[in-house]
Amino acid sequence: MLWVEIADGKNKEAYVCEKRWKKITKLLKLIMHPDLGCSMLIGLEDYALTFIYALYCTKSSEDNRRFYETGLLEIARKNFKTFTSAVIFIIGLLTEPKFSRFFSVAPDLPLSSELQVAIKKIIKSSPCLADEKIFKLLRKEVRCKLTESEYTPLAYSNDRLDGRLANMFLADECGAMDNYPIEAMRSSQIMLQEKLGIIISTLYPNDNNAMTEEIDTAKKAIDGLLDDERVFALLYEPDDEYKTGDAWKTSDIALYQANPVAVSHEYLFKNLVKKRKKAILYENKRENFLCKHMNILYKGLGVEGFVEITKVKLCAVPKDAGYWSGRRVFIGLDLSQTDDNTSVAMVTYDPDTGEIVGKVWGFIPADRLEEKSQREKVDYKKLNERGECFACGDEIIDYGFIERFIQELPEKYGVEVVQLGFDRYNAISTVQKLESGEEPIECVEIKQHSSVLHRPTKLLKEDILSKKFRYEENQMLEINFQNARCTRDTNLNLYVNKKKSAGKVDMVVSLINALYLLQVNVLDSMDGDFGCQVI
Repeated sequence: MLWVEIADGKNKEAYVCEKRWKKITKLLKLIMHPDLGCSMLIGLEDYALTFIYALYCTKSSEDNRRFYETGLLEIARKNFKTFTSAVIFIIGLLTEPKFSRFFSVAPDLPLSSELQVAIKKIIKSSPCLADEKIFKLLRKEVRCKLTESEYTPLAYSNDRLDGRLANMFLADECGAMDNYPIEAMRSSQIMLQEKLGIIISTLYPNDNNAMTEEIDTAKKAIDGLLDDERVFALLYEPDDEYKTGDAWKTSDIALYQANPVAVSHEYLFKNLVKKRKKAILYENKRENFLCKHMNILYKGLGVEGFVEITKVKLCAVPKDAGYWSGRRVFIGLDLSQTDDNTSVAMVTYDPDTGEIVGKVWGFIPADRLEEKSQREKVDYKKLNERGECFACGDEIIDYGFIERFIQELPEKYGVEVVQLGFDRYNAISTVQKLESGEEPIECVEIKQHSSVLHRPTKLLKEDILSKKFRYEENQMLEINFQNARCTRDTNLNLYVNKKKSAGKVDMVVSLINALYLLQVNVLDSMDGDFGCQVI
């Protein structure tokens, strides 16, 4: 857990402020739990206390300001997430600078007002806060007279969200919203030096929503694929092994992973088990149970992550242009539409180590670099400086640049290009030029069908897990692996599904195309078929 490193003093950029910790602890003792009749310090769940202390007590080593700008909580229903947010807002109303403004946004006003209901309930139950000299509870807002701060619930369905200044905001059930409410609130915070946005939700069955993007960004930051440490994320979802097939039907561990409150409340766990039995028996109850109570995207049960990114990164080796000199290589090409990412992969088999070694490059339209960086949450400028991708053309990719790049590989790296594998889509013109150049390259069409792609996909996955695959350090390739999602057809053939993937996967696709040629021309002639079953 990254925050534990900060708490242990092992992070140079942030630290946990003991003075602030003591202040928050005193406030938690004063705020009473309306249902349990005890202080919040005793009544709150462990995850809630961790969330509160991390957001309020973690400070930047550079300027001693609050370190985290976003608090992300992915958790199943009935785990007191709105109640936890209410406590966070009450503390904020009491401790943030004077005249601060707080907002909650949700798909509709009744849902957004749930936070207001919880805040009022807690304040009325706390003798130290119920005095009208401290809080004034109005129909449309809550005011803190000590700091002249106010909280107002907003609804995406009928409120204008632009033009407001939010010192702190809560986006509740953002799985049911698009990105606009969150971006509107964040835009209002641009001039603030200390700001906080709290984003909470369960999963929703739609693939494209604000929560999906926030979770994906947080995971990439956690895995070190994004240089963005200002997000504190608690992601309560089952391990990947429980997200596919029927593993969820029998695993109690998966229930606990999505429902941390069930660990200490046996009655909740028993109710979840009952709901699970009904979800197993009745299809019409399955979507709600899996999405809302297990944080499993139901319509994605047939989809699985390709390879865990931590396993992929174990296969990285330092860049070494001299390694390639004299080697016979196979090229994989994934040409996209002219305004999207394109990739070229180069692979070889090293007989000395028995390993497959790959090197991959990406190509993006130069004039869309900033736009794509913001939309996809990928720092393409930095990747371009590292030589992992090339910005070419203007609004569209310069295919001529890619063609010259491939033709120059033998001279630049001293390799012998045996064959180039391509997907016919968008590639005919480029292939004709490569085949008719001064140094013709033999090009082979690779049918993009599960029956063809299964073997190289399976080979790549198995060799990563057994560390028989190596690739030159490449953060962009790692991001593509992180995005990749796989599907099995009716014959259980495995293939990377671009439509169901969480982002760009062109580098993985080009790598698989190159591996197909290597497998057919080299590995299939070796004893033991290199760990793959011949079909």
